[in-house]
Amino acid sequence: MTGLPYLNGVKAFEAAARVGGFAAAAEELHVTPAAVSRMVRLLEQRMGVALFERRPNGLVLTEAGRAYQAGLTPLFAALTHLTRQVTAMSSRALTVGVGPTFAIRWLIPRLAAFRRVAPEIDVRIATGGAAAPFDEGWTCGIRLGNGVWPGLDAEPLFAANLVPVCAPALAGRLRGPADLAPDTMLRVAHAPEDWPAWLGAAGLRGVKAQGPMFEFYGQALQAAADGVGVALGIRPYVDDDLAAGRLVTPFALPVPKGMGWFLIFRSIRRREPAFVAFRDWIADAALGGRGVTGPAQTPARSKRAGPD
Repeated sequence: MTGLPYLNGVKAFEAAARVGGFAAAAEELHVTPAAVSRMVRLLEQRMGVALFERRPNGLVLTEAGRAYQAGLTPLFAALTHLTRQVTAMSSRALTVGVGPTFAIRWLIPRLAAFRRVAPEIDVRIATGGAAAPFDEGWTCGIRLGNGVWPGLDAEPLFAANLVPVCAPALAGRLRGPADLAPDTMLRVAHAPEDWPAWLGAAGLRGVKAQGPMFEFYGQALQAAADGVGVALGIRPYVDDDLAAGRLVTPFALPVPKGMGWFLIFRSIRRREPAFVAFRDWIADAALGGRGVTGPAQTPARSKRAGPD
């Protein structure tokens, strides 16, 4: 490759420009201030342009120096990120970004199964979910949405069907959807469209949910298990509770939420050993969970997704 500048000088200049002096840059680069000064001076000579004005009270960037530093700092940050990504390709560490409800109600109860399949992988769970941008340190994430996240690959895992769930004792008093009392319909703050969609599919026009409101699905589902009311559960949050009998479905009427669960990741991680193992495992686990709340459906496009 031709045309590259004096790279040691570039590194010294960027550090000095960013931290404001040769002494601080020398500490960061583990060299002497005189060495930083020499490298920057040699860079200026080779470029034929002054990057600093050297004044008695310190350094001041020239106009050229300001322009050069403004472009160099993001380049160094991108280089650091790329180096970490490439290094991670041979790493046995796996960081999965998920929402808190998905982590607690589905992923964590199944981690022991993944550990049996891949005991050598160092698993880390980060509960960012859809409420936070995809973190650069994550190996992959699991999100509810429409399958389109710019800059990320997305592979479908589960369809998200809405199904009413409640404690067995309460279900015994509900003969049909018309028996639902509005003040027992438990709501989730970031999913106000759930009950209108389900009630419309059930033919209950004009009925409005007015029960207690919770921040996350997991809280509403716990309240339902405790007999507070009827919650709308979505796969896979309710799979284990339905299988164990903690929750039941009083009406066999699953309604598509209009979005699905996806495994998301950056293309550069596609061949990392830890990611490959997790991807294979979760694809099998997702298939194994089907049939709990009804047949899985192809995820549909949607306008929004919540932080669960």
